[in-house]
Amino acid sequence: MEAKFAHIILFFLLAFSFETLMARKESDGPEVIKLLKEFESESWCKGKQFWPELIGVPTKLAKEIIGKENPSINEFPIVLNGSPVPADFRCTRVRLIDNILGVVVQIPRVA
Repeated sequence: MEAKFAHIILFFLLAFSFETLMARKESDGPEVIKLLKEFESESWCKGKQFWPELIGVPTKLAKEIIGKENPSINEFPIVLNGSPVPADFRCTRVRLIDNILGVVVQIPRVA
């Protein structure tokens, strides 16, 4: 029984780690950053709004970096990857999507 439980935990840890690695494919980087910059220039919120460089960074460190780079953001809900979130939008909020290891797995953005 204990061995099965250990295998299940190991499977989930590997699955979440794999997603983190997939999110950082070098071939996707420049195109994604270019699109985000174009979208950012059309937005009505002030300051930096996207942080693609924070994928793979510990969530607590990402929160500090975002707070320094855009002081108008004062809400940092931490959401486990795959969890549902409300559809409302606020210029003062960045949802940090992380895995069970506490690492950012999606591009943090004003939402």
